[in-house]
Amino acid sequence: MNRKNKIPKKLIVLYSHFRRFVLEQSYLPRWIVVLIDLCICLFSYTITLLILRDTPLKFYDVLSFPQKAFILLSLHLVCFMLFRSYSGIIRHSTFTDVYRLALATACVLFITITGNRLFEMFVGYRIFLSTSLLLYAFFSFTLLTAFRITVKEVYRFFRKAASGNLKKRVIVLGVDDQTIALTQALMSDSSSQYRPIAFLNSTEKRGKFKLMGLPVISVQGSLPEEICNYNNELGADGVLLVSNLFTIPEKNTIAECCFANGLGVYNISLPEQWKKPSDMQLRITPMQIEDLLERNVIETDIKLISEDLYNKTILVTGGAGSIGSELVRQIAVFKPKKLIVLDNAESALHNIDVFLKKNFPDLKYQCYLADITLKGRMQGIFKKFLFDVVFHAAAYKHVPMIEKHPREGICTNTLGTRVLADLAHKYRCQRFIMISTDKAVRPSNVMGASKRAAEMYVQALQRQPDVTTKFITTRFGNVLGSNGSVIPFFREQIKNGGPVTVTHKDIIRYFMTIQEACQLVLQAGTMGRGGEIFVFDMGKPVRILDMAERMIKLSGLVPYVDIPIEITGLREGEKLYEELLNDGECTLPTFHPKIMVSSVVEYDYQEVKDALDELSYLANNVGKKKNLIKRLKILVPEYLSQNSVYMDLD
Repeated sequence: MNRKNKIPKKLIVLYSHFRRFVLEQSYLPRWIVVLIDLCICLFSYTITLLILRDTPLKFYDVLSFPQKAFILLSLHLVCFMLFRSYSGIIRHSTFTDVYRLALATACVLFITITGNRLFEMFVGYRIFLSTSLLLYAFFSFTLLTAFRITVKEVYRFFRKAASGNLKKRVIVLGVDDQTIALTQALMSDSSSQYRPIAFLNSTEKRGKFKLMGLPVISVQGSLPEEICNYNNELGADGVLLVSNLFTIPEKNTIAECCFANGLGVYNISLPEQWKKPSDMQLRITPMQIEDLLERNVIETDIKLISEDLYNKTILVTGGAGSIGSELVRQIAVFKPKKLIVLDNAESALHNIDVFLKKNFPDLKYQCYLADITLKGRMQGIFKKFLFDVVFHAAAYKHVPMIEKHPREGICTNTLGTRVLADLAHKYRCQRFIMISTDKAVRPSNVMGASKRAAEMYVQALQRQPDVTTKFITTRFGNVLGSNGSVIPFFREQIKNGGPVTVTHKDIIRYFMTIQEACQLVLQAGTMGRGGEIFVFDMGKPVRILDMAERMIKLSGLVPYVDIPIEITGLREGEKLYEELLNDGECTLPTFHPKIMVSSVVEYDYQEVKDALDELSYLANNVGKKKNLIKRLKILVPEYLSQNSVYMDLD
C-alpha cells in the first residue's frame, strides 16, 4: 500500500480546497489587514502579561487589562495609519513592509514610554510597567513580521506546487554580478516560467560550491562540451545565457551543442537594461536566428547625423513600410523642424501615426496618404513644405509579384522616383537619399531592373549643370524581419507544422537588420557630395537552407523529422546569389568602415530621360507587357531574366 493511499480522502480534499483558496484568493481589503494586525497586537499583549504574571515584577493597577489593551491597540492603529503598514500586499511582502512595521512599533513604544513618564511626573505613579512595554513591542513586531512571512511562504509553496512541474529547468551560464542578479530575480518570481538549477562557470577553476542553494560547476574543458556532460546529471531543459556577455561565434557554438543534445537555448538582456522588473519576463526568449547571424555592432557618428537632421524639414516616402517606418523612428529622435511621412498604405500609415503621437508628443509631423506616381499631388506637397532632405524608401520590392505586374513595378520604382527627383531639384532640396537594393546589380528580374533604372536617372540628373540638390543612392541587401522577408515566412511555416519551403539548396543571401540598415542610410546621407552610390558591408552571405534548419532547431524541433524541408525551385526572376556592384563599378572606402562608395558609370541625361518617357507611355497605355520589358532591357543592358517568361527577350 503506497503512502498516498494511507492519507484519508477527506484530508486530501481539504488540502485541495485550501490550496485553491490560497492561489485564487484576491487581495485582502486594507481594513481586514488592519484588523488582523490589531488582533496580533492584542495577542502579543496577552502573551506579555502571561509571561510577566509569575515574575517578581508588580503591575500597576491604575487601569484594568481591557483598558490598557485599548490604549495600546489605539496607539498601534494610529501608527499603522501614519506609516501605512497595511498598504502592501501580504503575499508579496518586502523589506519595505517590514520597515514600516518597525517604524509603527517603535513609534508606539516611544509614545507609551514617554506618556508613562509624564503621567508619573504629574500624578505620581505609572500606568504601564516598562518591561511589559518592551516585551509588547518585541512580540508585536515579531509576530506581525512572522505573519507576513508565513503568508508569503505558504503562497509560494502552493504556487510552486501548482506550477513547479511546468517550469523549464535551466542552467545559467556564467557566475558574475549580472547572472547572479538575474538568477535571484528568477527564483524570487513565483510566476516565472524558468527555474534555475545550476551555474556553469568558465572563468574560474574552483571546486564545487553553492550560490543561493544552487551548485556552481567549474568548467574544465570547453563550455559547450561541459554543458553536454552535465546535462545528464542535472536533467536540464535548456541553458540560459545573458546575450551581451557572449560573442556571436560563442553563441553559435553553444547553440549547436545544445541542439545536438535536445536542449533549448534561452536569451536575456542585462538586468540594467530592464526598464522595470516585469521586463524580465518579456526579455527571456528562446534564442532567435537573428542572435546567431554573425553581425558586428555598427557604430555611427551620432553628432554628425544630428547636425544633419536637426531643425530640418524632412520627407520620408514609403514611411509606413519596413525601412521607411524605421527611418521615421530614428529621424524623430534628432528633433527635425518638420517630419512628413508619406505612404499609400492606409493601415500601416495609421500605425506609424499612432506610434509618433505616443512616443514623440512634441514632434511636429504630418502623415500623408498619397501615391508618389501622381505628379500633381507630389508637387503640392513639395511646394507646401519646401523640404531640406528627402529619404525615398517607397518601392515595390517582392520579386515574383512585380514579375507578374511589371507596369506597377516600373511606374512606382522608376517613374515615381523620377517624379520625386525632379521635384527635389525644382524646389531646391539640399539632399535626396534614395534607398536601392542589391537586386539592382546585374538584375535578373523586373523589380531589380526598375530600381536600376531609377539609380541611372538620379545619377544622370545629378550631372545637369543647374542641379544643386545632392542625389545620393544607398544600396544594400535583405533586411531581417521586414514585411514578407524570409525569416517571418519561415517562422510562420514552422508554427503551422511545416513544410518549410526553400527555393534552392545552394541559394545564399546577404542580411542586415532594419535598424542597422537605417543607421547606415542616415550616416551615408551625411557623406554624399552628389551622384554617388553608397554600398553597405553586409557581412558574410548566409545559406538559406542552413538558416531554415537552424530556425527549426531553435524552435525545439528536428529538421526533416518534426518539420520537413522542401526544395521548390527558384522563383520567377530569382538568382542563386546577389551582388552589390555592377560591371564597371568599383568601391572606395569612406571614413565609416561599413560604408563604401562606388565609382559609377556616367549616363547621358537626355538618353535616360527619353527612355523613361517611352517606359511611361508603354506602362500607362494598353499593350503587351513584353514590349514594356523589351524597352527596359534596352535601358538596362545588363538586365538578363532568369526563371522568367521574359527570358526570350534577352
